[in-house]
Amino acid sequence: MSSNIHPDSTSQDTQSQIPRISAQALMQSAREIVIEYQGNDYRLRITSNEKLILTK
Repeated sequence: MSSNIHPDSTSQDTQSQIPRISAQALMQSAREIVIEYQGNDYRLRITSNEKLILTK
């Protein structure tokens, strides 16, 4: 999976580069996944219009 993470090439300051991962790599073949953060579940889904929606 590390081959899918790339520094944000738009950043001028190397200290503030943001890791980048493709949605395709994150979602794999699913249309919806659950992301756990600080004990809470968040749903990331691909809509019928091919947009990403994150909900708690």
